[in-house]
Amino acid sequence: MNVAPLAFALAMLPALAVAEDRWMEIPPAPAMPDATESGLVPVNGIEMYHAVYGEDQGTPILMIHGGLGHGDLWAAQVADLMQDHRVIVADTRGHGRSTNDGSAYSYDLLAADYLALLDHLGIDEVHLVGWSDGANIGYALSTSAPERLASHFAHAGNVTLDGIDPSVDDDEVFAAYVGTMAEDYAAMSPTPEGFDEFLGGIVEMWSTENPGGLASLSDVTVPTLVVQSEFDEAILTQHSEAIAARIPGASLLVLNDVSHFAAFQDPEGYTAAIRAFIDAQ
Repeated sequence: MNVAPLAFALAMLPALAVAEDRWMEIPPAPAMPDATESGLVPVNGIEMYHAVYGEDQGTPILMIHGGLGHGDLWAAQVADLMQDHRVIVADTRGHGRSTNDGSAYSYDLLAADYLALLDHLGIDEVHLVGWSDGANIGYALSTSAPERLASHFAHAGNVTLDGIDPSVDDDEVFAAYVGTMAEDYAAMSPTPEGFDEFLGGIVEMWSTENPGGLASLSDVTVPTLVVQSEFDEAILTQHSEAIAARIPGASLLVLNDVSHFAAFQDPEGYTAAIRAFIDAQ
């Protein structure tokens, strides 16, 4: 494991006045800033919502949200990063404002959707920031289309089912996230009454072993920072350690005093970690 980028990232993080037990709640995301372009585009048989922020300055950043979520959850990070980067967010197939065509959810399919979106936008390469399912989509892209990724900031992903903490099924914080996403789905989706069916499809994907598992990461050439939260409700620390050890040259960063929802609980520190990693490339 290459520790130099990790040390650099840690050095760049600001000192934090940490609230006691802040990992026990999920603060709401702020409103999104104004986009330079946004809307639905046809990709892979669906209509996929996307939005672009900031001006074209070097390699853009693509941010992929977690399961059940939508692109607007990145609001705090986008507002900062768009000051000197072009930032792209989207709603993954079936999530938020994007449609699904009845296909079963899989990380390979979702990765193909994002490749098609980049093709539509005429973008050859991105820095990928992936959270949870977004990180898993990033791992799929790292193995199927590594030439499209300049780097991968991979927070709270898993490539085997034994990387999931079984206690997540009874976790109140994670349950609160699901409840909030149900409300957002009803407000944003073209099928607002369909959350239960949507949830079932995503849970089925979560319950399916990813093709290749850890072994598939041995040939990854994309510069990768594996990011683990100290109090993650869903992903076991030892699994993130195993991923970082398996990807050549990868580093591991542990975010202190936050959970699976670190981007909401410590938005400034989370964005600083993204910047430190991307700037080190």
